[in-house]
Amino acid sequence: MQRRTFLKTAGATGLATILARPLWAMSPKFARYKDTMGLQLYTLRNQIKDDLPGTIRAVAEAGYYQVELTKTVGAEPDVKAAQDAGLKVTSAMIDSRVLVTPDAEGVPTFDAILETAGRFELRYLVIPYIGKGNRETVDQFKANAERANRMGEKCKAAGIQLCYHNHAFEFGPLPGGKTGWDVFLEEFEPGLVKLELDVFWAAIGGKDPAETIRTLKGRIAQLHLKDLKAGVDTTWDESKVPRDAFQEVGDGVVDWNAVLQAAEETGVAQCHVEQDQSPDPVASIGQSMRYLKKL
Repeated sequence: MQRRTFLKTAGATGLATILARPLWAMSPKFARYKDTMGLQLYTLRNQIKDDLPGTIRAVAEAGYYQVELTKTVGAEPDVKAAQDAGLKVTSAMIDSRVLVTPDAEGVPTFDAILETAGRFELRYLVIPYIGKGNRETVDQFKANAERANRMGEKCKAAGIQLCYHNHAFEFGPLPGGKTGWDVFLEEFEPGLVKLELDVFWAAIGGKDPAETIRTLKGRIAQLHLKDLKAGVDTTWDESKVPRDAFQEVGDGVVDWNAVLQAAEETGVAQCHVEQDQSPDPVASIGQSMRYLKKL
């Protein structure tokens, strides 16, 4: 092949390769996450009680694109405040009792949650937690997974993706040797129940977050981003975690470049900053966002 022909062919091939890439791949590093970064409103739960509109405006002023709701049924004021501040709402937690004790008094029906999620035009519903007493055996984890799969079927029919949000207890051994994480990965139907991986809880539970994301390619829809203080021991009991273990993104031991690189490579859709404990949550969310923008 003549040099001119080769260069012309190579140029055309290169252009075709570029055009075939998704737009985020041609943007600055991790742009798909930076440009859509959410905040889990649990971070600001106390401030919201005192001043919902002002607190949500502070989220927008910190540079966030969206918020993730702490609840679905009854969240109309939160959604309105977010919309008034120019923030999107694509994801929401559900009442965890809907999974473990759906028939208990005062628990909303999953159909009511789905109806509300449809009105909010949500793309994701998230099972946020399983309390002690419902997570001690393999059989309990299997039963929880089966109920989640059935909930996932209803979500799929409504055009919504159901997710499960981890803490650290899933990574501890159960009687017989398996972990709850093992059981969930075996029992969740991947098309019906995906994961919202919380990086902090994975790290404090003894997992490498980036490696976990890579090994679960296609099964993680969303991430929760918060950092783990250096020197904190591994634990599977959330009640034993020191308050200061929760750190702003960039102030702990998590390798965020590795985490977000793994997320991009495996197709994670979006991320939400969350910090369960902070002496100044409003300052905290701004600090985390500033760090993420500089990555």
